[in-house]
Amino acid sequence: MLLHLVSFKYKAEVDDAARARHRQGLAALHTLDGVIDLKVGEDVVRSQRSYDTGLSVTFADRAALDAYQAHDRHVRVVQFAAGLCEHVVAVDFEI
Repeated sequence: MLLHLVSFKYKAEVDDAARARHRQGLAALHTLDGVIDLKVGEDVVRSQRSYDTGLSVTFADRAALDAYQAHDRHVRVVQFAAGLCEHVVAVDFEI
């Protein structure tokens, strides 16, 4: 299996409503083929090193991750996030 982790740091001017819409868009991706488990949430610690939103998605294999990343619904969420985020980091590893 493969774990896909992404952290999003929003621009300071992004309001709570836009942040919530982004998280809702991410959460809706749980229905895509190949997604075994998906969790998304808002950071609660808010330390200097914290990002604002975290995403965790489990896939059966690399092919499932690749299909997810190319899916038009995922691409739309990525495009929406591009206007909101000052920084995004990701890591993918086998579990």
